[in-house]
Amino acid sequence: MLVALIAKDKPGSLEIRKANRKAHLDHLETGGVTVALAGPLLDDDGAMIGSLLVLDVENREQARDWADRDPYARAGLFASVEMHGWNKVVG
Repeated sequence: MLVALIAKDKPGSLEIRKANRKAHLDHLETGGVTVALAGPLLDDDGAMIGSLLVLDVENREQARDWADRDPYARAGLFASVEMHGWNKVVG
């Protein structure tokens, strides 16, 4: 199943994002799930303000466990995290 994860950063947390970026990118590669798509959300000026990922997982529990182990989440970067089942139609 595909799960869309939408995480919004806490205001003023760019330094947390930058300090944990390498560990986060490593988690995308070796965290135990297939990451179909991933990238930062941007504000109108192009600054990173969150993350959008599409995970290919067996169930939502696997997606939640993966998200909880993300170094960004462990560092307290996110103000909110949403997860929704997602159906690929185009692309």
